Amino acid sequence: MVMHFLHHHWMILAVCRCRCGCSNAVVFRFDTTAMLTNLPFDIASLHAAYATGLPPGDVLAEFRRRLDAVNDPGIFLHLMSANALADQVAALGPFDPVTKPLWGIPFAIKDNIDAVGAPTTAACPEYAYEVREDAFVVTRLRAAGALLVGKTNLDQFATGLVGVRTPYPVPKNALDPDIVPGGSSSGSAVAVAHGLVSFALGTDTAGSGRVPAALNGIVGLKPTLGTLSASGVVPACRTLDTISVFSTRVEDAWQVFHAAAGFDASDPYARPVPVPATPVATPAIRIGIPTPASRRFFGDTLQANAYAQSLEALQVLGANLTEIDFTPLYQIADLLYEGPWVAERYSVIESLLKSRPEALLPVTRAIIAKAEQFSSADVFRGLYRLKTLLRDAEAAIAGVDALCVPSIPTFYTVADVEADPIGPNSRLGTYTNFVNLMDLCALTVPVAPRDDGRPGSVTLIAPCGQDARLAGMAITLQAHFGVSPGATGWTLPATTAPSAASGADEITVAAVGAHMSGLPLNHELTRLGARFLRTAHTAPCYRLYSLPGGPPRRPGLVRVSDGEAIAIELWAIPLARFGEFMLGIPEPLGIGTLTLEDGSRVKGFVCETIGTDGAEDVSRFGGWRAYLTATAN
Repeated sequence: MVMHFLHHHWMILAVCRCRCGCSNAVVFRFDTTAMLTNLPFDIASLHAAYATGLPPGDVLAEFRRRLDAVNDPGIFLHLMSANALADQVAALGPFDPVTKPLWGIPFAIKDNIDAVGAPTTAACPEYAYEVREDAFVVTRLRAAGALLVGKTNLDQFATGLVGVRTPYPVPKNALDPDIVPGGSSSGSAVAVAHGLVSFALGTDTAGSGRVPAALNGIVGLKPTLGTLSASGVVPACRTLDTISVFSTRVEDAWQVFHAAAGFDASDPYARPVPVPATPVATPAIRIGIPTPASRRFFGDTLQANAYAQSLEALQVLGANLTEIDFTPLYQIADLLYEGPWVAERYSVIESLLKSRPEALLPVTRAIIAKAEQFSSADVFRGLYRLKTLLRDAEAAIAGVDALCVPSIPTFYTVADVEADPIGPNSRLGTYTNFVNLMDLCALTVPVAPRDDGRPGSVTLIAPCGQDARLAGMAITLQAHFGVSPGATGWTLPATTAPSAASGADEITVAAVGAHMSGLPLNHELTRLGARFLRTAHTAPCYRLYSLPGGPPRRPGLVRVSDGEAIAIELWAIPLARFGEFMLGIPEPLGIGTLTLEDGSRVKGFVCETIGTDGAEDVSRFGGWRAYLTATAN
């Protein structure tokens, strides 16, 4: 297949819509200015520039100038034509970041995602097909004002974590060309790390949205399975795939995720998981980390030291660390390529593999063809094995709110992979392969560089549906380190703190006890997409009781004429899910109106007076969490 590139140093800014009725293209010559050359392409910086009158056509021209300067023919497999770019700019209308939150923001997509105006190849020329309609997420991003500039390189059929399994020129790692760029979403990560685009889409089955982010020093968001539609995406393992987002900032990744998310009834694996407009502010949380004995760095002491330093930072930021034996998680990870899940990959390209096996790279063919040795009975045995391992793994992580792992255990060079195409690839997935099999969400964040200057990175992991909480943690962590993203040299703009107020489509609810963060019933809030806002205290006119029964132990809050100020947490629950939340509240509890110490009023848990019969008055502790701590022994 011939790679298509723009060869002109100009961009069509807009299409004339004058009163005479003509539709002539207006051409603007590319004029390099210091402002454009030094302009960071994060969303906030671009929108600030657009607000002063910068034309989006100039940004597209700057994209092309940067691409030429990078001089890496392996990043893109297809660039959108000048006419296609002009049409996108013309469709923007006046600058309006409210109606179109991604107005004028350039982005790229991995070439296993469909977009009109470019073929889809999955890095296999013989597989290429013409596209009739955009993938669901591409449609949503265009509607939000984003400008698609091209499609990026990948490990063939998204099979690999190294980024060099392509018949096209191999993308070069943005920070060190000797190191593999990471796969399978190699081109997307490298494009973002060079500052060519504001964000790029990848896909993630075994870590393809996280490993390239780590290797190139940027952010990689791997959402809960089903929140981003897979319609218009060439599958790898359909039951485990998700589109992922690369960006230079966590805030940008979240903004893109929010714009792209939406339930797609045509995708049988789509799930109606709420995605709030802003990440969740998080209180002090419990983070699980591998025990020293179960940490895997394959002899890389620099990587081990860098991870230890990141853990120290988490503690400074208020996290409570809990060591967990990761052996059950590693056993789950082994199933992805050693078990029958490889048959999912086989099912996508079976006809091509049988009719034209030479169309596949030898390493891709060898990996996927392993499926031919599995029987249908093996598939069920694999499912049974997974269920058994999940029971042990879920028990191991049940006592924490999130995990923090090294994004990669070590680094590998292109030469390492040429000498051994399989081993380094497998080891790069040490901390990623288990995530989708366990239905977890994850977010990769740049941290302090290692002592040798290679990029530092950790990945935060949480149960499905808790993407917003992960993003809240990740924003704080990225701001703490303040590392310039990728190879851009940019200084990160000021951090936008997660919202501490409920939105128009949310209702603020005061959690009094077991529903507070880290306590046994908190999941009843988070599974509905509730956001933590802040801690607070009631007015001094309440008494707090420990109700009989349980587990879990539950409090009852009763208004009295002369009481105490009680510590609470405020959470924002989506209005659309509030009725569902109410259905789960048992008597004698209910939702009433609480008065806070500042005189404001919110909805919150209250208890009928009759429910305090036989209960212990624990008001003297000032809150449920303090009571639990005092009586823990």
